[in-house]
Amino acid sequence: MNVLVADHDQATHTLIGSVLARLGHETIVVTDGAEARRLYGLHRPTLVILDLEMPNQSGLDLCRMIREHDPQRETFVLVLTERDSEDDLRAVLDAGADDYMTKPASPENLFARLTIAERRIEQDRARRRAELELQRARFLAGIGETTITLQHEINNPLSALLAHAELMLMDLRANGSSTEQMEIIFEQGKRIAAVVRKLAELREPKSVEYAAGKKMLDLTAPEEQ
Repeated sequence: MNVLVADHDQATHTLIGSVLARLGHETIVVTDGAEARRLYGLHRPTLVILDLEMPNQSGLDLCRMIREHDPQRETFVLVLTERDSEDDLRAVLDAGADDYMTKPASPENLFARLTIAERRIEQDRARRRAELELQRARFLAGIGETTITLQHEINNPLSALLAHAELMLMDLRANGSSTEQMEIIFEQGKRIAAVVRKLAELREPKSVEYAAGKKMLDLTAPEEQ
């Protein structure tokens, strides 16, 4: 797990670095708020540990920036603060922090808090995976319902139209009349029937680019791809 530590105090760097090393994580350490902002945008770390008091940009501002760029809350933010009043801690949580610790933090407490953070990060990942799977299941269910609806609402009248068009073609040919327009109607009707058939056979729906950023279902048969 990549971790960004933003704190102006060297002793805190050493403490956090040793605890994170025990947990087996890679750490990027900065002392400047502006540099922390730059490195967050560059690396998008899984865990950010912020001090409230830093030069150039405060920890609260950094926390708000992270939440602005991370609406899914894929980055876990732990704030370290020497302030422990109710208003200060409420401000930390209102800024979007997931957790906070008051300074000075002991190695044992920091280890325990970071272990809890690890578990919450993994739980959040599992939740997001489950949500994506649920979205896909609903999407596939919607495709199935749409296919059944199209088959019911289109196939029956379309079959009747094709049958009558074929009979009219036979009559035109028997009379020696032009069949060009009726052949166009018949062929386009068969194209519509083919689209409905492909929808019914769709097993792994995929999207393809259509136009102006819009997408459409890919109805290309596997052997045609």
